[in-house]
Amino acid sequence: MWIQQIVLGILGLSAGITVAGGLFSFIIELGILADFADRTHTGDNILLYEDAAALGGALGNLFFVYQIPLPGGAPLLTVFGLLAGIFTGCWAMALAEVLNVFPVFIRRINLTKCVSLAILGMALGKGVGALLFFWNQWGG
Repeated sequence: MWIQQIVLGILGLSAGITVAGGLFSFIIELGILADFADRTHTGDNILLYEDAAALGGALGNLFFVYQIPLPGGAPLLTVFGLLAGIFTGCWAMALAEVLNVFPVFIRRINLTKCVSLAILGMALGKGVGALLFFWNQWGG
């Protein structure tokens, strides 16, 4: 019985490391961290930025999985929300720069007439998904 738990723990840890490595590779490949370093003229600290991003992801997962309480309450939550919002906004802008393939793809598959319907479908799907998620969270 305990051997099965050890094997499952090793498998889960390996899968988590693989997914996290892929995510951080994706973030670095998009050039988000390099863009930060370029805009702040601190390119000599790029390795520090990469280490901080990886450490933040690892610590965030540990706090989430093990439900570790953090001191600081609402002020710390406000600072975290601000920093997470800045990071998410920068990531979205980097994706927008990289994903200029959408206009070419839309023209090639002749989807120009239905783009508004596709966007509406994605928005409705996102809205319904969020509604169902929060409905279940609130005990509906």
